[in-house]
Amino acid sequence: MEPRSVQRPPTVPASLLEVVAAQAGLPPPPLAEAWERYLRERFGDSLSAVLLYGSCLHSGDVSEGIVDLYAVVRDYPSAYPGRTLRLFNAALPPNVFYAELDAGGTTLRAKVAVLSEDHLEAGATRWFHSYVWARFAQPSRLLWVRDEAARDRVVHALAGAVIRFHREAVPTVLVLNDEAAVAEDVWAAGLERTYASELRPEGAERVRYHVRHSLDAYRTLTRAALPALADLLVPVGVDHYRVLAGAPERRRAEGRWRLRRWQGKALSLLRLAKSAFTFSGGADYVAWKIERHTGVPVEVTPFMRRHPLLVAPWMLLRFLRRGMLR
Repeated sequence: MEPRSVQRPPTVPASLLEVVAAQAGLPPPPLAEAWERYLRERFGDSLSAVLLYGSCLHSGDVSEGIVDLYAVVRDYPSAYPGRTLRLFNAALPPNVFYAELDAGGTTLRAKVAVLSEDHLEAGATRWFHSYVWARFAQPSRLLWVRDEAARDRVVHALAGAVIRFHREAVPTVLVLNDEAAVAEDVWAAGLERTYASELRPEGAERVRYHVRHSLDAYRTLTRAALPALADLLVPVGVDHYRVLAGAPERRRAEGRWRLRRWQGKALSLLRLAKSAFTFSGGADYVAWKIERHTGVPVEVTPFMRRHPLLVAPWMLLRFLRRGMLR
């Protein structure tokens, strides 16, 4: 079947496409290729690309912890034999699955998020919440891609995510007395707000640590995105930028992030409830995830295991009363 023609946004600079393609094309960590084979067997002809991101990519060790993977599929009907998972993925993307495999005597563990090509593009550039575009603005690794058309589509989506991230993050950077900002300030400001918009435990210091760990890559992305950000950032030296956003733009940006905090935490709870259907032992995973990210222990009852979606609104109300959703 011939690949579909996809209109590209005219604002993506060639320099950014080159940088994103180069970063995504770097050699993967040892043993990561095992996940490519696993996902090709699982999704067959529906699979378009496999992306590795997150802490295991940063550390270079996929044998410790749980690897974060995205399986980009052509569409949901071709990815799933049953209607339920198709509907879940279409209504509240992505679906997230837990997987284990043996790689020469080493047990590898992963969370596999499934997203269609259309949803990857929309989430990277047009969706209000930062769930997709903030993840894929950060460096990721393309473990496998079906063909050059799919590679082109993924790279454009990743580049679009970088631009969207900067457009939402730059106006929130506080620069005193007309001093210049640096790339670290932009990425830290955006990621702090992104993490606050989900059920995540990381504070400001942890965010700074993550950014500094891969600071060269972040700096390179910001420089490459500048042609699309001329109304927001002006270079005034090596890795120094004048922020052009005025007070009205700052207020609007912070208002959007406040809305994302409410929206994102509600969506996070719904995704956790949905994971009870996609994870083996999903209700217990949900309880562990909530306790890890909020410090609030959750007792898993037989009723919760049978009816996770009915429990989700109760959990949301409980967190609102405790002041954890701000």
